[in-house]
Amino acid sequence: MYTTLITAQQLLALQAQGDPLLVFDCSADLMNPGLGQQQYREAHVPAALHADLDRDLSDKGGAGDAASGGRHPLPAREKFAAWLRSMGLSNDMQVVVYDRQGANFCGRLWWMLKWCGHEAVAMLDGGLQAWQQAGGAVSQGIENASAQGRFTLGPARAVLRSRAEVAQALVQGSQTLIDARAAARYRGEIEPLDPIAGHIPGALNRPFQANLDGQGRFKPAEQLRQEFESLLAGQDPASVVHQCGSGVSAIPNLIAMELAGLGRSALYAGSWSDWCRDSSLPVAKG
Repeated sequence: MYTTLITAQQLLALQAQGDPLLVFDCSADLMNPGLGQQQYREAHVPAALHADLDRDLSDKGGAGDAASGGRHPLPAREKFAAWLRSMGLSNDMQVVVYDRQGANFCGRLWWMLKWCGHEAVAMLDGGLQAWQQAGGAVSQGIENASAQGRFTLGPARAVLRSRAEVAQALVQGSQTLIDARAAARYRGEIEPLDPIAGHIPGALNRPFQANLDGQGRFKPAEQLRQEFESLLAGQDPASVVHQCGSGVSAIPNLIAMELAGLGRSALYAGSWSDWCRDSSLPVAKG
């Protein structure tokens, strides 16, 4: 069972073995919502299904039962489980997720599956680029689920924090926030997506791209551990809550801490887009 990363060579071996396997292409673009599906149509891992960030992995304009706030609110676990079944997932299957945007988007589905109790999900290290470099074939067009799955929810294996919980812990000094946005957005110098610029007071900044090497693969575990320990400067890794703009690009930091042996941290899925919409909450800049 692969639970964090899987290499292109390992995925090729799984395909050859014929074990129960489901692959998702999560390619997306925040500024051009249709681009992800277009890229998927042009080239994807054979048999991979497309998971759309706005349509499938968020609950925009839902029935008021979203599990988080922000620009990409999480759907309720029960609603998401129904989508997973419609895509053919059963509890005994290995899931592999990938994108072609430097791990920016596929971590969302990785985390959501953990949140729904499915531990057997891994991110394709290096994304579609690594797959093609390893000699993996690509397909065009749209793939459809072969059959209805039998997935049932299990106990959550990922920790979700609400705005109220983050605000309370901020007062108590009982958490360490890590903000995965670009440094200029964190400092409040620019804000292309949300109505207010800045960051949650006390948050540390680690842009999610810092976890990857020059080939777009995650850095070695020991290097990640050294970098996070330097960032935390003695603060307890168990106190970490990850956030970004809308709970998507925070996941590479969360995965990197797990790879580094620092445990599976919590996620504030609403993130800055949820926080900054409450005028009673403090905002920091710089």
